[in-house]
Amino acid sequence: MNRDDATVDGFGDEWRRFDQRALDDAELRAVFDGYFAVFPWAALPADAVGFDLGCGSGRWAARVAPRVGRLHAIDPAADALAVAQRNLAHLPNVETHLASVDAIPLADGSMDFGYSLGVLHHVPDTGRGLADCVKKLKPGAPFLLYLYYAFDNRPWWFRQVWRASDVVRRRVSRLSPTGRYAASQALAAGVYWPLARAARVLDRLGVDVERIPLSAYRERSFYVMRNDALDRFGTQLEQRFTRAAMQALMEGAGLERVRFHDAVPYWTAVGYKR
Repeated sequence: MNRDDATVDGFGDEWRRFDQRALDDAELRAVFDGYFAVFPWAALPADAVGFDLGCGSGRWAARVAPRVGRLHAIDPAADALAVAQRNLAHLPNVETHLASVDAIPLADGSMDFGYSLGVLHHVPDTGRGLADCVKKLKPGAPFLLYLYYAFDNRPWWFRQVWRASDVVRRRVSRLSPTGRYAASQALAAGVYWPLARAARVLDRLGVDVERIPLSAYRERSFYVMRNDALDRFGTQLEQRFTRAAMQALMEGAGLERVRFHDAVPYWTAVGYKR
């Protein structure tokens, strides 16, 4: 199966701890807008039917569902799906499914759109997982994808900082759930928050903070930092892609007219099924 059980269990634990109910709605909307900046809402047919692969807590599905006819929210982690079901209970047009990317319970060629944000870099075979998603789309249907970037638009020293942090991730991710949580919260308080708030001060002084690590969190709450620290350091299986590699991956999976969003979060792109 194209899944890593330890990673799936880790995300179930993460969304149980961070179910997004404590997150300010305006902040969640801002994060959503960043991911969906290149999504072609106007091109969708009336009453479009689509799917969210790796829905997690349901935070994106909750914003997509009111805009479409029907949305299938899919996740392989039972704990995560239970959180999504609570968060999406008020939306009658959402159907949830407990399934992995290689067993999507939808007919091939049946979907008007799909998206998978921050998920497919956590499966053993990202290319095969993406191809399995694209199979479910109708010809011409859009698919929105977010994969961790390989810092290909950053200076060499930035990549060295990441390599050092990745050593920490490999160690933290192998701790018990309680240990992973405790370590990630310490990193959020001792690394994320100081760097993000320093970047915010410098940004307001007119300094270009784009190259400061974690500057993307300068306007984010501590809740988001805590959540993302667990997401980043608590996951054993992580893959990263350059922009060129991601485009090749999307085209190899059967997508065309690939368009990237040239802003944080990197890399986010939309493609259309051939």
